Amino acid sequence: MAALPEGERPWCAGVVVAAGRGQDVLVEAAFGWAVRYAAYDAATDRGVELPRERWVPTRAGRDAGRGGDTVGRDTTFPDTVVQDTAFPDTLARDTVVRDTVFDLASLTKLFTTVVAMRCAERGEIDLDGRVAAYAPEFTAAAAHGITVRQLLTHTSGLLPELPLYEYDGPEQRLARLRAEPPATAPGSARRYSDLNFLLLQRVVERAAGRPLDRLVRDDITRPLGMTSTRFRPPRAWLPRIAATEDQRRPWAKLDRGMLRGVVHDENAHALGGVAGHAGLFSTAADLTLLCRALLGGGPPVLRPESVDQMLTAPGLGFEVDQPWFMGELAGRGAAGHTGFTGTSLVIDRATSSFLVLLANTVHPRRRPADSAPRAAAGTALARALGSWQ
Repeated sequence: MAALPEGERPWCAGVVVAAGRGQDVLVEAAFGWAVRYAAYDAATDRGVELPRERWVPTRAGRDAGRGGDTVGRDTTFPDTVVQDTAFPDTLARDTVVRDTVFDLASLTKLFTTVVAMRCAERGEIDLDGRVAAYAPEFTAAAAHGITVRQLLTHTSGLLPELPLYEYDGPEQRLARLRAEPPATAPGSARRYSDLNFLLLQRVVERAAGRPLDRLVRDDITRPLGMTSTRFRPPRAWLPRIAATEDQRRPWAKLDRGMLRGVVHDENAHALGGVAGHAGLFSTAADLTLLCRALLGGGPPVLRPESVDQMLTAPGLGFEVDQPWFMGELAGRGAAGHTGFTGTSLVIDRATSSFLVLLANTVHPRRRPADSAPRAAAGTALARALGSWQ
């Protein structure tokens, strides 16, 4: 892990890893930088680094409190308070009294899944019910009989994504989504799609009568005490948040500049920052609370039978036994997910273990996906657990 932010072309700018067994957190560690670059220079294919004294270190739960209450103040240069060039009205440097907040990207889908399972427990939705029963305005899904379960298992036949960010205003974007038919017959094949979770968002919002951000708060983060997990983080959180990308065409889909504290995903941004497929921000420490709850059978969030449905192959919302990012944790029913910004989470009920890895691999710009470090972390944990047995 310590080597991941190092070298001429580091895998990430910074990374926080947390691993545990049962209800015990065995490892919490942070390496590298939450903020290192001011921009990306396409001509040199290199990040444009901030002055060294303005780099912001990542922090994990066990080292985040060191240094006392020094929010907005540089401990290396204790008499200076500096400004962030990407966000000129905010403080750029912070000892991060609490651990670093990351853009979770597609780990958001796990939260949307838990919300859906909670709605099913309350009798608000039927997992085998049709989307049209809850969101009839999604006429294409209605015409093809897409079910809630097909959304959760990525078997709806919908395309991986749509360029909703190219449409003007929320109504046009939603109209495009409502009219999108499946490209293949629902139930006939698996194809991973962000659209599944955008539709699922509308299903749970309609069924529960509350927006997704409130459902996540009421059903997950508040019961678990996840105080550093939410959509659209407030301005006061900015000193704790890891930067993502200098988002510009042609490598990105929009021209937004260096992003920090706002969602990276272009469609989630276009939809206002709250989306079923992306948009949540969180910390490794908070995610361990979710992992421990699921390993413990689900309370106070879900019933054990709901957890079993989610985590048993083929999985609902969760990917099951995927060695490409789980390493040797895969093979006995491990379940988890990855996120485009550099995040991943794995829960292995066979060993009662969990692994959370949060990184900003897109800082200063996105690169071809490389999950080898995620898989290596999973293998290291699996072998460590094996040696303790």
